Amino acid sequence: MNLVPMADILQDAHQKTYAVGGFNINNMEFLQGIMQGAEELNSPVILQTSEGAIRYIGMDYVIKMVEAATKNTKIPVALHLDHGSSFESIMKCIRAGYSSVMIDASKKPFAENIELTKKVVEAAHNVGVSVEAELGTIGGTEDDHTVEEKDAMYTDPDQAKEFVEATGVDALAIAIGTAHGVYVGEPELDFDRLAKIKKIIDMPVVLHGASGVSAADLQTAVKYGVNKVNVNTDFQQSFTTKIREIFAEKTELYDPRKYCGPGRDAIAEKVKEKIKTLGSNDKAW
Repeated sequence: MNLVPMADILQDAHQKTYAVGGFNINNMEFLQGIMQGAEELNSPVILQTSEGAIRYIGMDYVIKMVEAATKNTKIPVALHLDHGSSFESIMKCIRAGYSSVMIDASKKPFAENIELTKKVVEAAHNVGVSVEAELGTIGGTEDDHTVEEKDAMYTDPDQAKEFVEATGVDALAIAIGTAHGVYVGEPELDFDRLAKIKKIIDMPVVLHGASGVSAADLQTAVKYGVNKVNVNTDFQQSFTTKIREIFAEKTELYDPRKYCGPGRDAIAEKVKEKIKTLGSNDKAW
């Protein structure tokens, strides 16, 4: 596969103050739509799979599809595990060919989060694989990953500094008011906290739960130091909305190519919208 470490992509974004999309794959059409949009705008892209998506698609299919999608591309592409839940699941992805992984031990006590993250970093860095970790807990649900609103907790800036120094992670996902899934009302992001964390750790920062966050707020987040923005729900909604529109007009339709194709195109358009918002267009090297 023609993949690059996520750290290379995010260091450029960190130095030049823009963000790159971490866009989740759910099936072949999602992968094709994401690559189409990124290539049209000459943007780096981080392809992501959750553990649930790997079970649904199959690891071999993920690897072969990404291999086909990146074979002739001219843009930097990383393949990233989103919300890795254990050392074992992360090692499976590294052995399969992922260029980046996330260990999410954010629900564990601070010391245990550090211990597990450090273990993953040591193993991953030995083979040139980047590591993202999370400090603070982001509410909502994404596949197997659920945090009740009452358990969500903002990232402490001082803990962020200690965590990064102790683990050696390449990127840190922080909690500043976003949530996974569909929002009820408008999210209120703590930009002051983001600015303080960025100043203290001076490294790539990740924003999860960006679907449903306004373009203006995303641009402000990028201005204050976010370099990777995760999007999944927005693409799922775009894909499903387009298919529903087609079935409403053509109730007799049964050929999946006639509705999955337009669904794929809807994802590509949404991808381009996100890329322009994040400022990664024409940043491919």
